[in-house]
Amino acid sequence: MVAAVVVLLAQAGLAQNTPEVSLDTSEALFTVLTAINVCGFNAELSTSLPVRAQVRDEVAKAVQASADASEVTKAMCQLYTEHQHAEASRTLAQYVSLALSLNPPPALTQKGKEGELPPDATAVLGLLPSIQKFAELAGLHAIWLKHKAQYDALEEEYHTPVSKMLFDTEVYLKLPSAGYLGRQFTVFLQPMGAPGQTNARNYGTDYYVVISPGKNTDPKMQQIRHTYLHYLLDPMAFKYPVEMKRLQPLLDTVKTAPMDASFKHDTSLLVTECLIRAVEARTTGGKNAEAQRQAAVQDAEKQGYILTGYFYDALVKFEKDPAGLKAAFEDMLGKIDVHKEQKEAAQVHFATEAAPDVLVLAQAQRPMLLQTASQHLSMGDPEGAQRLAQQALDEKSEDPGQALFIMAEAATMNRDIQGARKYFQQALEVAHEPKVVAWSHIYLGRILDLQENREAALDQYRAALAAGAALPDAKAAAERGMQQPYAPPHPPAQPQEEAPTDQK
Repeated sequence: MVAAVVVLLAQAGLAQNTPEVSLDTSEALFTVLTAINVCGFNAELSTSLPVRAQVRDEVAKAVQASADASEVTKAMCQLYTEHQHAEASRTLAQYVSLALSLNPPPALTQKGKEGELPPDATAVLGLLPSIQKFAELAGLHAIWLKHKAQYDALEEEYHTPVSKMLFDTEVYLKLPSAGYLGRQFTVFLQPMGAPGQTNARNYGTDYYVVISPGKNTDPKMQQIRHTYLHYLLDPMAFKYPVEMKRLQPLLDTVKTAPMDASFKHDTSLLVTECLIRAVEARTTGGKNAEAQRQAAVQDAEKQGYILTGYFYDALVKFEKDPAGLKAAFEDMLGKIDVHKEQKEAAQVHFATEAAPDVLVLAQAQRPMLLQTASQHLSMGDPEGAQRLAQQALDEKSEDPGQALFIMAEAATMNRDIQGARKYFQQALEVAHEPKVVAWSHIYLGRILDLQENREAALDQYRAALAAGAALPDAKAAAERGMQQPYAPPHPPAQPQEEAPTDQK
C-alpha cells in the first residue's frame, strides 16, 4: 500500500538507513473526504481533478439505489451540517485530522488511544459511526478500488519532484534524514479535498502533509518542503533547553507581532521557525535572487520571526563549512546576542497580519498555549508544560479543563501523586470535554487504588464508564480498573509515592 519515495540519497547507496519518508494514498482519507463531499463539501470543485466528480456521481447513484444507504447518509449529513464552519478550510481540516487518526477500511477505527485523538478531530468524532455505516452501505471500498489506478498515477507524477525536493533539502543542510530513524514523514495525495488547501500535521514524531492535486494548480511543493524542514529541524531546538531559556526575553519583543500566538509563547518554536524561514530565503533562486532573498527575510521579520536575519547571515557561513547543520546549530544558538536582537526587533514595524505557518494552520483549532504545553509533555518536559498550562489558566483564554488536565499529567510525570490528584479533581469541576472527564476519573481511580481505597476507586471507574461510553480506550481502561486494582508498571519511587502512569 505504501509507495515509498525513493529518495535520491537512497539511490546513492544509503537505502538501508533511509527513514520512513513516503508518498502515499489513503483509503481512510478517501472514505472520510468522500463522505463530506456527499454532504455538501463543494470547495474548489471546479478546479479539482475529474476523479472527484466521478466519485461523487458514483456514490450518489449508490446511495439513491439503497434505502438503507439513503437513511444513513441523511443522518450523517445532518451531523456534518451541525459541525460545518463558515470557512471551508476549517471544515476540511477537522475531517483530515479525523481521517489521519483512523485505521484503513473496513474497520475505520481509531489507530491510537482516545486521549491521543487530535482536538479538532474530537469535535467531529460523533460522525464516525455514520461514516462507517455509510462506507459499507454505499460500497465505498469498491469505488476506491475502481479509481485506485488514477491515484497510483498521481504518485508517479509527484515522485520525481518530491524526491528531488527532499534530496536538495538534505544536501543543503548536510543533514541526511537517515539520522531520524523511528520518525515518519508522509505526503498523502487525496483529490477529494480542495486543491487550494494544504493540511499539515505533526503528531508526536510523525509528520503528515495532505494535498489535493487539481487542474493546473500549484503542486504545493513549497508547503511540502516547509513541513519537511519542520520534520528535520523541530527536534534540534529541544536538545538545548538552557539556550532556549537564555533566549526567552526575545518573546517580549514579539507580543504585538501578527504571527500565530504559539510562536509568542515558546522560544523553541520561534527559533525553529526563524531558522526555517532563513533556509527558505537562502535557497531562493532565479532572476534577482538576492533581492528576493532579502525581501523574504524582511517579510518574515515583519511577521514577528525576528531571528530570520540572524540565521540568514549564519547560514552564509554555514554553506562554506563542511560540517552539517546538526553540528553547527549549537554554535549558531550560542552566538545569538539577546540584547542586540532585542534592540533590532524594537526597530521593526510589524505588519498588520501574517500568513500562518502551514503546520500551525493545520492545528488552528487546538489552543495555542495548550498545544505547546502538550508538546513539552511529549518531549519529557513537565515543568515547561505546567508553566504554559498555568499561563493559560491565568489568562483565561483557553479551556480550563484541558489546562488543569495537562497540569495533572505533568504532576504525574514528576511522581507528585498529591498534586496530580488535586489537579484531576479541579479538572472535573470545570471540564466539559468527555475525554478529559473520563480520563480524569480513570487517573483518580488509579491514585485511589494505590492508596488502597478500593471502594472510592471503583466509584471513579464507574464515573469514567459513564463519561467515556463513546470513547473505546477510556471505556476499556475503566473496565480494567473495575476488574482489578491498578498496579504501577514499576516499583514506587522512594521516598515519594509514585503516581499512576499509563498511556491513554
